[in-house]
Amino acid sequence: MGPEVARLRAVVAGRVQMVGFRVFVLRRAADLTGTVSNLADGTVECIVEGPRAELEALLDDLRQGPPAARVENVDVHWEAPNGSLPPMRVTV
Repeated sequence: MGPEVARLRAVVAGRVQMVGFRVFVLRRAADLTGTVSNLADGTVECIVEGPRAELEALLDDLRQGPPAARVENVDVHWEAPNGSLPPMRVTV
């Protein structure tokens, strides 16, 4: 039996746009599937599927962010994976 697979939807608030946050997530989640995008309200949304342990580690990274970011809050939703996400990419 393999590792538990899950879907993480996280919306990160704070100073997270125009500071390289999406590229930071892309590098941290390169082996996973999903998307990371800026939202109109100034937050960054990450929807990622993969082994639960890797998603937990990514969540720790999201709470820190890259050096220029200031993360104030991460709204986390765990969901059942459905395999519909593309290889990890940045969207607009």
